[in-house]
Amino acid sequence: MNKHQPTLLVTGGAGFIGSNFITYFMKKYPDKLLLNVDKLTYAGTKENLNEVENLKNYHFIHGDIADEQLIKAIFNDYNIDGVIHFAAESHVDRSIKDATEFVRSNVLGTMVLLQAARSDWVKKGVLTERRFHQISTDEVYGSLGETGKFNETTPYDPRNPYSASKASANMLAKSFGYTYEMNVVISSSSNNYGPRQHEEKLIPTIISKALSGESIPIYGDGKNIRDWLYVGDHCIALDQIYHRAAPQEIYNIGGNNEKTNIEIAEKICEILDEIEPDIKEKFSLTSFKDLITYTEDRLGHDRRYAVDDTKLRKDLGWDATEPLASGIRKTVEWYVNKWKLPTP
Repeated sequence: MNKHQPTLLVTGGAGFIGSNFITYFMKKYPDKLLLNVDKLTYAGTKENLNEVENLKNYHFIHGDIADEQLIKAIFNDYNIDGVIHFAAESHVDRSIKDATEFVRSNVLGTMVLLQAARSDWVKKGVLTERRFHQISTDEVYGSLGETGKFNETTPYDPRNPYSASKASANMLAKSFGYTYEMNVVISSSSNNYGPRQHEEKLIPTIISKALSGESIPIYGDGKNIRDWLYVGDHCIALDQIYHRAAPQEIYNIGGNNEKTNIEIAEKICEILDEIEPDIKEKFSLTSFKDLITYTEDRLGHDRRYAVDDTKLRKDLGWDATEPLASGIRKTVEWYVNKWKLPTP
């Protein structure tokens, strides 16, 4: 990789959304140089990037975004002309058990990146030209009642340490935009699903438990509602926001697929009943739905999330195109195929 050529810095690119985005981005922009920095925690693996790891214009650095010396060195060594910042601790249950690493990674790490980018771009006289894209979540807005949706002006009301840390990171990014005139944009998406998601998340958990004949745990009454967005649609939205949004803009990205957790679990079980009848028979199940078990609810479990993405569709012409039925089927089939692969 030519370190003097303009290079996009992606953080957390070995995780679920980051790896899907990098794979998408490198296919669409085959001549663009891309540098991926990832700590490779439990939620990230280089296997997610097998499709791009041998490309000459892709480079990986194993490192921590909260490591100030490392991040400064990256900006000194490479001509970073933009940042897309995915890297974050994102598992709510883990944040409830211990919030420390969430504050360190999500808040301190974001500040380190912002300061390094600002310093480098001021020195080069390109501060307002180069973009910092902060990737966030609809969880920063808190919880909804039975009606209504979050929009870009909804006040932040985080309910758990994870969402509080992401809200803090967003506020830092906004402040650098307003105070220093950095070219900052922020996007917050609804619940993503698709290939490469970590096994602790809802959909991979349902699939893995079912295939193993284990109880499928569903929090509370299972009627918590999420808006589901296929990760491929999210990647297209991020591409458009990064390249076309005006500085300081904030966009919500939704899937317009509101479903309760129990509806998602039952749909996955129905697909597995169809494509894996032998496993169902092996465990003497009438349906994989027999494995669904209700468990004690999560502390501070938000009841409903849904985002209004009218602004994104109106300004940039984006819309989610993957129907939930086909997206869920693609996702289940991907995990089933991965589960069947022999252990190296």
